Amino acid sequence: MAEKSKILFIGGTGYIGKYIVEASAKAGHPTFALVRESSLSDPAKAKIIDHFKSLGVNLVNGDLNNHESLVKAIKQVDVVISTVGHLQLADQGKIITAIKEAGNVKRFFPSEFGNDVDRVHAVEPAKTAFETKAKIRREIEAAGIPYSYVSSNFFAGYFLPSLNQPGLTAPPRDKVVILGDGNPKAVFNKEEDIGTFTIKAVDDPRTLNKILYIRPPSNTISFNELVSLWEKKIGKTLERVYVPEEQLLKNIQESAPPVNVILAIGHSVFVKGDHTNFEIEPSFGVEASALYPDVKYTTVDEYLNQFV
Repeated sequence: MAEKSKILFIGGTGYIGKYIVEASAKAGHPTFALVRESSLSDPAKAKIIDHFKSLGVNLVNGDLNNHESLVKAIKQVDVVISTVGHLQLADQGKIITAIKEAGNVKRFFPSEFGNDVDRVHAVEPAKTAFETKAKIRREIEAAGIPYSYVSSNFFAGYFLPSLNQPGLTAPPRDKVVILGDGNPKAVFNKEEDIGTFTIKAVDDPRTLNKILYIRPPSNTISFNELVSLWEKKIGKTLERVYVPEEQLLKNIQESAPPVNVILAIGHSVFVKGDHTNFEIEPSFGVEASALYPDVKYTTVDEYLNQFV
């Protein structure tokens, strides 16, 4: 068995980051998390940081905006995984500069974990966010840094508990609003599974300089199919209200952040079908559940059982 790569996380205490950090530690990778001084004293982050310590994660003091601390942290590892949030996406250029200077990184995973940003038909304000991620991809490629991009599609924990109904904390039991005609297929993956698949890819030569799509067949489902699945579980038919594309575009323009962003992503996925409207070609991508059939991922069907 080859030795497991040492992995540094930047943005590890964030929404998806914490799941991937946990997957890394549990898979036996020497795991490092770059944490700012302010995070260590932040009560909101305390629970996550204590959990990291219990998993044996090495906390490294540093900051994305402190070049020296970044280079020093990167020199200790083989792989860098960025899971920085929306507002710091553009700052990843600083990670690229630090990786180039350190000169020892075998692979870089930039913060992606959503749509494949090179294959989207998005409107503003989602368009700009996707373009920022695409720009980081081009910078990585231009710098000659070995990479993997993870296109994990939707976070199940974000969309399934409400069946994509803004403001609800449980799936609806009377009426459901569906964006578009409800036919394009979307992909919903449990956050823990995204962590597991991402870490599996770290030392896999098949995922080098490729996009890892997490698109398991059981989690690839249209909005209409999702509602039917839920109806079957609760033994009740819901009133379906369809929002035509024209109306949705109007709603996006008239909404304030973050609602406009969420609706614009919904438009990309549920109307334009951006999760599944292209084939995964071996020249640029691989599919995670096909590469790692041993991973027992949670299906959408199983996920919804907790709400019945």
